[in-house]
Amino acid sequence: MDILEKHTVRSLDNEGFVLVLNNEAKIDGQAEAMLQALHSRSTGGIKKHLQVLEEKGADNFMERFYVGYGHKSIGDCGSATVFVEGVSMLAAKAIQDWRLYSGQEASTRYVDFSNQKFLNPKKTKKGEEILENWRKFYLKAQKPVQEHLEKQFPRQNGEDEKIYEKAIIARAFDITRSFLPAGATTNVAWRMNFRQFADELMLLRHHPLKEVRDIAEKTEQALLEMYPSSFGHERFKNTEEYNKKWMQGKYYYENKKTKDFELVYDNVDRKLLKNYKDILKSRPMKTELPTAIGECGVVAYEFLLDFGSYRDLQRHRAVVQRMPLLVRKHGFNQWYLNALPNDLKKETKEFIKKQEKEIQKMKASEEEKQYYTAMGYRVPCRFSGDLKALVYLVELRSTRFVHPTLVEQMLKVINSMKKLFGKDGLVLHLDNEPNRFDIRRGEQDIIEK
Repeated sequence: MDILEKHTVRSLDNEGFVLVLNNEAKIDGQAEAMLQALHSRSTGGIKKHLQVLEEKGADNFMERFYVGYGHKSIGDCGSATVFVEGVSMLAAKAIQDWRLYSGQEASTRYVDFSNQKFLNPKKTKKGEEILENWRKFYLKAQKPVQEHLEKQFPRQNGEDEKIYEKAIIARAFDITRSFLPAGATTNVAWRMNFRQFADELMLLRHHPLKEVRDIAEKTEQALLEMYPSSFGHERFKNTEEYNKKWMQGKYYYENKKTKDFELVYDNVDRKLLKNYKDILKSRPMKTELPTAIGECGVVAYEFLLDFGSYRDLQRHRAVVQRMPLLVRKHGFNQWYLNALPNDLKKETKEFIKKQEKEIQKMKASEEEKQYYTAMGYRVPCRFSGDLKALVYLVELRSTRFVHPTLVEQMLKVINSMKKLFGKDGLVLHLDNEPNRFDIRRGEQDIIEK
């Protein structure tokens, strides 16, 4: 049988062809990388390279040219998917704090937190009590919050009852998630190429949190076992010491003076931006600006946002973001308290104060105390990006389907951008009712049919 018959091939008009690899033909990430590397150095053709692969395998090639010789770009050609389960919200954010990360994290709206494990890194009875108190309050608040929402947003004529109920439940979870500690566990799917895995794991193994360091080491071990010739890079002492120094000393962002909202700087060259005025004005809805506009410069913003909504903001890796340290000094986001039924507000405030005192008394570092701190607490969010990245961010994260605490800050960024670039032709395509309750939120689910 012709070796190409295992794969999907289409002939080109110029007598060439396009081939899509069939990975079930025993071609894993290492083999893919080898084939692409050979293809870049020889015009012998993919058929010849597939023959070499079948006869010799990819192991020796990857060990020799990628790991051994240091052709890092070969690592771009092979990829792997890693599933990480039972890790804290903090660890999930650490994994995703990489601009080339691809993957998914479990949504708090679809996890049953009545039994979900909460991590207690100090392994103390007091730590367990703090975590379980958050859980009890979270579960206790579900029904009264749902009933309160049904009064606020009664079902309208023509609205599907099941979709409406899902929307109410989703909104209730969006409110009560604020009482979940960051030590609550979640699942993460993580897919990148070999090179990016190696580069990120090089930093994560020096992360301030022991949990993340353990994930990094175990992930590297698993990848090494799966792809023995593509991992296991030599560790250089000076590089390891340098990474450890800045990761454990400067990784988390803290700013005691963070304002509710602030334009940090505007470094966009207006003369250069004039060349893009028509591009800014004529951009259709649901269309991104061209990458080239990034040459004009970047803008930076900072504001306070609860950690729960920061998790959504962090998904936008086109902007540069700092990882905030989850502390209690910036206060609990008032939106969550305002969203509660009146007869629950006083009890909630008293409960939060009591939890704060118990956390404060713990003999633990601020990094460790994050596990016991609820996601409703505000953190300083600092990010910078060019106009392409910022426009995409504010348009996507300012709709009625986005959490209201994030929408509130996105609207401030939008107003600032209009003032800064309105005369330069900037047009934004925005939701005209960003704060309206829409039952279509109940349709945003992934279910098996």
